[in-house]
Amino acid sequence: MGSQEVTDWQGKHVTVAGLGVSGIPAAKVLHGLGAVVTVVNDGDDERSRAQAAELEALGITVRLGDGATLPEGTELIVTAPGWKPDKPLFAAAAAADVPVWGDVELAWRLRGPDAAPWLAVTGTNGKTTTVQMLASILTAAGLRTAAVGNIGVSLLDAVLGEERYDVLAVELSSYQLHWAPSLRAHSGAVLNLAPDHLDWHGSMEAYAADKGRIYEGNRVACVYNLADKATEDLVREADVEEGCRAVGFTLGTPGPSQLGVVEGILVDRAFVENGQKNAQELAEVSDVKPPAPHNIANALAAAALARAFGVPAAAVRDGLRAFTPDAHRIAHVADVDGVAYVDDSKATNTHAAEASLAAYESIVWIAGGLAKGATFDELVAKSAERLRGVVLIGADRALIREALVRHAPEVPVVDLDRTDTGAMLAAVREARGLARKGDTVLLAPACASMDMFANYNKRGDAFAEAVRELDASA
Repeated sequence: MGSQEVTDWQGKHVTVAGLGVSGIPAAKVLHGLGAVVTVVNDGDDERSRAQAAELEALGITVRLGDGATLPEGTELIVTAPGWKPDKPLFAAAAAADVPVWGDVELAWRLRGPDAAPWLAVTGTNGKTTTVQMLASILTAAGLRTAAVGNIGVSLLDAVLGEERYDVLAVELSSYQLHWAPSLRAHSGAVLNLAPDHLDWHGSMEAYAADKGRIYEGNRVACVYNLADKATEDLVREADVEEGCRAVGFTLGTPGPSQLGVVEGILVDRAFVENGQKNAQELAEVSDVKPPAPHNIANALAAAALARAFGVPAAAVRDGLRAFTPDAHRIAHVADVDGVAYVDDSKATNTHAAEASLAAYESIVWIAGGLAKGATFDELVAKSAERLRGVVLIGADRALIREALVRHAPEVPVVDLDRTDTGAMLAAVREARGLARKGDTVLLAPACASMDMFANYNKRGDAFAEAVRELDASA
């Protein structure tokens, strides 16, 4: 099923793997195109049954509690991105020579002939913020755009809806890239690479290779991070269109064909006449909110993609100024008795927590939760000199405590052995006791939240509420 072959979906037997945010829209779209759609789903709970009833009312077949067997006559599988490549369904598909696409691949194949080009972003951390910054910059340039993909508007809606876009800012996870073999972005960026989702990909090499797919067939620019050599290696390995350039971003002074920072100014030496000698000022560091180092890197990556699309310098500045980050991403909650309280509950892995800790000089760190197989030695060793104290919460806190014993034995540690609803208030009170004027109490857990909270948003909300309670009693 090459991209040219599937113009007529009438009567095509398509199996959609997984109910959920991508499976349900994919099933409806394919059914609307005339395909014979069967949805298979591992789960058979109340929610799945309600979703199944909605699809069955349209005439779509749904098989609950059996996601392993390939339905007879299947000519194509469209999978939810989270389904692991080693699932029996995909082994059966490979044996029957049935192609497997993800929702991103489906959206890419269903684009019209005059479809908006994609500026695509991936990376272990910072994807959502970078894509939102990029959309803000493109909007400031007067372009019709949307932040789509792993966030915001669904890609299928974006390519099939009434709205006509000039360009799309697309966030792509490693899962989505794995199942999107024919995607060819106008320009792509890999922000960083750190071990994550290795249980899904099987190895760091496989994870990196899937991230690197974002560069395949790029036309104008492959944007990489100078501080992360693995991203540059992926650019080298990519098969791109002739004339496509490698464009690096750095928090230091940029060389030719790079974007970077000079004396508090974000500058571009890639998309200017004679980049050997000239640099274009884009914005001030103070235009980036918050101006933490990793967030400035996000802004430079967004600026590089926007500039690759021909956006003027003034729009970069205006777009960055207009951008407000999502909740729970290095969000300043309050100052209490000269101590800043910052919520970065979104730092659900060690790489994100390391970036967060690097943004402050003297920190009382609230950390812990579900480690998802992570180790903490490198994170603690790099951050030890910034730590005034640590308060540990959550199921896998012992792993962080052991790393602290090894790499920061002088730092006082409070180990909270409780998971009830008052645990976060207790953690914030303990942190207050350790903090001095000028310190930052930072919630950057380096772990997932599901041992104690429904999600990282709820964890961040609990922290903010606890800080407000402190503030009221201060």
